[in-house]
Amino acid sequence: MKQFKIGGVPEHFNLPWRLAIEDGDFLKNGVELHWADMSGGTGQMIKGLRSGTLDIAVLLTEGITKAILQGLDATIISVYVTTPLSWGMHVPYDSQLNSIDDLENKVFAISREGSGSHLMAYVNAFEKKWDLTQLKFTVVGDVYGGLWSLKEHEAQGFLWEKYTTQPFVDQEKCRRVGAVKTPWPCFVIAVNKKIAQDNRALIKLICEIVQQKALALKQNSEAAAIISWRYKLAVDQVKKWLSETDWNYYNTLDLSDFERVVHYLKEMKMIQEEEALDWENKLFK
Repeated sequence: MKQFKIGGVPEHFNLPWRLAIEDGDFLKNGVELHWADMSGGTGQMIKGLRSGTLDIAVLLTEGITKAILQGLDATIISVYVTTPLSWGMHVPYDSQLNSIDDLENKVFAISREGSGSHLMAYVNAFEKKWDLTQLKFTVVGDVYGGLWSLKEHEAQGFLWEKYTTQPFVDQEKCRRVGAVKTPWPCFVIAVNKKIAQDNRALIKLICEIVQQKALALKQNSEAAAIISWRYKLAVDQVKKWLSETDWNYYNTLDLSDFERVVHYLKEMKMIQEEEALDWENKLFK
């Protein structure tokens, strides 16, 4: 029995992994996956891949791309979610801020440097043509730290996946003033490079198992009710999310998606020109 340590955010996107583990789909194929919830998001998972506490991670495309191009010894083996992620832009509930434009030159809460909440603040600023050198951040750890920083007015803006934060918006713990979508497929599966090289067939099998689980979930008429119950989200919100979301059911990989990510990272000056050279081999070998 081969064992791997895998991490991902404790959100609805990763239900196919949890169901496959619970149903014994990996065990039947000689693989034991030890899942760890990563509430700190992509930044926490990059740290885990770097330290060896994680073998596999399901994380944001832009975050892992930047980390690998800057020397992380990992490889992207598959796109996991093919559709964009919709990041809600949140502000303090009692603030006078009413649009994303109002957040220019304000402080953003981020979970960690290099996390999705960090990089998407840059993407938003880049697309709005703001001065990127004026972006300011406070590191908060996770979504709860972000909510606290808004309440205490240590930050004025906070980007997080909008369906995950919907209950907090409903509870008036923050307000959403808009959304920012990733210009690429939002989640990928990354693996420590040596583990990927030594276990190529097994890693491929793991991807195939979770892709088929995702397809079964997408086609399940009870999927919205299942996700609503497990993640404490309103059924109508889950139905909307499901209509906007597709996993990678057939292990497709479009290099133009990653070319777009690399282009954005260069334009935002988050990676150097030399770091972007030979990006295909760096990301996928």
